[in-house]
Amino acid sequence: RFVSHLVSHTMTINLPSSCASAELPVQPPTTMNQAASTAWLIIQAAEINNQAAIAAQQFFQTATLTQLPTQTDTETQLPVQAAATNSHAAKVAQLPIQTDAETQLLVQAATAAQLPHQPAATNSLAATEAQSPVQLKKASSRSKDIITCEICNLRLKKKNARLHLKRKHQENADPVASYRHLRSQCVDAKRGVFAVEKSFNGPPEPVHVIKYTSSLGHRLECELDRCNANAQFANRIGIQRFECEHIQSLQFCACATESEGCLSESSLDVLVENFRFSQQRKEDLLKKQQEATKNDAPLSVLLTVGGTETTFHVSVFEPKTTFASGRVIVTHDSKTNSWHCPCIDGKFSCTHKATAKWHLFEKMPKMFETANIPKEDFPCDEAEDIGSITDDEAAERMIKYLISHKKIPAQLPETLVTSSRDAKALSGFPKHLIPSEAACTECGQHALGEPQLISATAKVLTLSGLVTGISTYRKTCLNCDMVYRYQDWQDGVHNFDDHLLLSIHLCLLLRNALQTHTSVRRIIEIIELTERESFPNKDRILQAYLSFEGLTDHDYLYVCDSCGYHPAVVVMGVHNEGGFSLPVSEIPNPPQNYNGEVNAHSFWEAVTMEVISHGLYPPGRRNPFVVEPTYHNWSPWIGPQTRHSDILLNTESEKVCMPDLSGGVDQYLTKEQLADEVLNLKLSEIKKLCKKCGIDGRGSKMDLVLRLQDEMDSRAIYNQVFKKVRGASGGWAVITCPCGVVYSLKFNLRAERPSDFADLLLSWKIFPNITVYDNASGLVSHINERCPQDTPFAIHEGTLLDHTAENIRQAAEHNLKVNLPWLKRRKQPEDVGGHPVTGSVEHYCLSDNFHQSNNKQNSDILRRIEIVPELAETLSSQCAEQLFADMRKNNYFLNRLTLSAHMFLQRNILHNYNVRKNTRAKEYM
Repeated sequence: RFVSHLVSHTMTINLPSSCASAELPVQPPTTMNQAASTAWLIIQAAEINNQAAIAAQQFFQTATLTQLPTQTDTETQLPVQAAATNSHAAKVAQLPIQTDAETQLLVQAATAAQLPHQPAATNSLAATEAQSPVQLKKASSRSKDIITCEICNLRLKKKNARLHLKRKHQENADPVASYRHLRSQCVDAKRGVFAVEKSFNGPPEPVHVIKYTSSLGHRLECELDRCNANAQFANRIGIQRFECEHIQSLQFCACATESEGCLSESSLDVLVENFRFSQQRKEDLLKKQQEATKNDAPLSVLLTVGGTETTFHVSVFEPKTTFASGRVIVTHDSKTNSWHCPCIDGKFSCTHKATAKWHLFEKMPKMFETANIPKEDFPCDEAEDIGSITDDEAAERMIKYLISHKKIPAQLPETLVTSSRDAKALSGFPKHLIPSEAACTECGQHALGEPQLISATAKVLTLSGLVTGISTYRKTCLNCDMVYRYQDWQDGVHNFDDHLLLSIHLCLLLRNALQTHTSVRRIIEIIELTERESFPNKDRILQAYLSFEGLTDHDYLYVCDSCGYHPAVVVMGVHNEGGFSLPVSEIPNPPQNYNGEVNAHSFWEAVTMEVISHGLYPPGRRNPFVVEPTYHNWSPWIGPQTRHSDILLNTESEKVCMPDLSGGVDQYLTKEQLADEVLNLKLSEIKKLCKKCGIDGRGSKMDLVLRLQDEMDSRAIYNQVFKKVRGASGGWAVITCPCGVVYSLKFNLRAERPSDFADLLLSWKIFPNITVYDNASGLVSHINERCPQDTPFAIHEGTLLDHTAENIRQAAEHNLKVNLPWLKRRKQPEDVGGHPVTGSVEHYCLSDNFHQSNNKQNSDILRRIEIVPELAETLSSQCAEQLFADMRKNNYFLNRLTLSAHMFLQRNILHNYNVRKNTRAKEYM
């Protein structure tokens, strides 16, 4: 059967192109019968693959071979092998054979096929080649010694093929041994912290590894995420003590040497004297060294592993870092004079970089002598800004001077904007920016000192790229030490930190981009791609733009030109999605004597000062002007002509003890309202929310929402759902006129309540006649309870008519109409104490049709806007919702900002939004 099978099938056997020793077999004699010819071909194939020899030999002996020529060549003598090892021969023997005499038969070599039972991998090149399934094909080059790798298509010499396969394409690496391991060095012997080379190949970079063994326990940990992931996987499958190649290499680490001791303060003084460090930096470094000494850990260790002749690595003590080793590695390239620390961008400074500089300066002072670093440029490149103000009191004086004397006009001359736009092409920017002040304005017109160079490599950012080589200067009063820096907008530039400057034209472009919901980062990326230039850190550019807006003389009137300072009709709402990350549990409680009042002018002045102060304090340094969120110092914004005084109301501290939702208090966010907002989430997000709340996550979207709603009686579940839907803070609330212009703005620390809008309305100079709010009855109940003696909603509790059954029935049948003619024409005669626009003292709190489901009382049907013909014709109660839909497009960048930056920029965006609304309204008149 075997012979018949071979005869009835065809086979084409090819030689591998990369096998140089294989030769084409000789054609069988034509006088040979068919069976003998077939057996003869199998023998030739077996000459190349010994594994097929036994099967071919047995078949050859059974066939009729009387006409086959005698073979005396040793190549035809097949070695006898055990049948148990010939598992692959059966596969070869079963291949079909073609008996066409006109076709030249080629024998396929199976040496590249991997055997079922292979020996363990060794370091020999022969074993590597035998185990590798990669074939190297002959290149089409004229040279016979050049071949091409089929994996990476690399052209290389044939003699280097084995070494190439071993180095580049061998997956099974040799185990760590005495002759093959990663170099390591002990950094902290007490805690078992070592520095180990990152890999066998590639650039020599060290990583921190912990191997600590004591009677209390063991700790094995590597800094690389890849090794940690492998260790976690090994732990899950039962391997308790997994060791990566870095930890394994520690067994060949040399013994720990004694610590070099503390760094001397004298060398640090030299760095301060040479303007390498500021005085504040010196104090920070000394405190850091004291902390390291207290923890019995070396402050800095120069690593001998992973470095080169021009690259140095220093392990720096940092117990508060996110790295498990409690240390970070700072890298210095003396060739390019660059410093790198994983905690901050390469262009800015940090305590770790300063510690490494201190260490290298003390141990290798010649490195700093030969480095070609101008004194005024060293701070700029490394952000050790000698132009920064080290005294907080001096910084406060300087910021207040800039705000009072260096304000930028809100409406800039068109010629200035044009010249700023074309300044790069025309080389219009001055190369030396010197303060224009000649005498001190603080201490009686004393003459200022000579200009001091801050940086000779400052950059001006423009729409068409960077302008480099700008020199910035400052002046100091010799009498009171008041510092004056360049801040003259007349030259078409805005100075941020004496190293980074923005053209006025670019600042206006960024302002308009924010009005079209385009972030500063995206605009800078567009310029970089267009001009093919690399700009400074984009977060730093955003801070520079915010400082420009902080110095711009905006009035922030928040007023509509049509409705005036005191609109008779207002619409209120809250933007729940516009929030900032804020751990409300960490907000301190207000003082016991806090009466719910806050100075709006002082609060927003502090926010503006923080925005400007970023140009005086380099990144990484403590900024004393940061505004911390507190209940007693958190103010809304109301236009100066609309509010009754600078003292506004803020009673958010009362939210700390919220009543139970099951008590039926309708002024809080109900379960139904929260469930409606959950429906807006994606199904995957709802499933994650259910899993976090311990609720079954199987089923449709509606099933999951209903399960969450049923469990919201629990305060813990309610808080989880609320946090997911509305974020960490409570969003921001607004009061608008029917035209859509914003009059009041309040950033909520906690979830929205009617008390937030009560604070705003009671802070107004004149209470509006008509208030539209989605929870009207809750607002009226809160104000009546808060102001029992002088409540504005004394008539029918803010409804249009008395709460009789007949009025409610007619309103339900849409047959009820209540005319308020003073909304169209001023009431004559006026009521005593009436509104200046309408002349009426009546006050109503209404709700629109969109939020009718929030009204639970039967009498709330008397609050419908459609009952009043004067309002139903002209009032768009959705103007607040339209504003939120427009501002929702800014959430992707606003919600990622810091607290003060978010508040300042949102107020600025809404101010420009109001200005644009008023401008368009005037154009249509």
